Amino acid sequence: MIHKSAYVEDCNIGEGTKIWHFCHLFNSIIGKNCTIGQNVVIGPKVVIGNGCKIQNNVSVYQGVTLEDNVFCGPSVVFTNVYNPRAHIKRIDEIRTTLVKKGATLGANCTIICGVTIGKYAFVGAGSVVTKDVPDYTMVYGNPAKIIKKISIEFEINEKQIN
Repeated sequence: MIHKSAYVEDCNIGEGTKIWHFCHLFNSIIGKNCTIGQNVVIGPKVVIGNGCKIQNNVSVYQGVTLEDNVFCGPSVVFTNVYNPRAHIKRIDEIRTTLVKKGATLGANCTIICGVTIGKYAFVGAGSVVTKDVPDYTMVYGNPAKIIKKISIEFEINEKQIN
């Protein structure tokens, strides 16, 4: 399902994916059974796994990869150049960001480019992630700091559901 107000160009979109109002997706790969909320921008050259949910007002830029079952809360911010300047072209300085399987990114968090968010990690709302987040870890704050380890039951329960 692609809403009539969405603009989709040169994308490979998996079966069962829903793309809502006012989205712009270009030159990217979107997995199966994803939900893309309204006013989302994805691309170019972005890879999004199966079962991802991207809430309203998120922009996923070149250099970002979301593995399967990643949740991006409303207004999550991804960057892709560490020190952008309007008057200096830095497209060749894009730093890659990887969000691993099952991770949750809370509303209004900012992910600084060049980091990896681990499997089933949880980033609290409003946090600013400036360095890697280990698997099964909750982080929160500005800059985000480890709050606690998360049980691997999330992964076990997911396997039982699927």
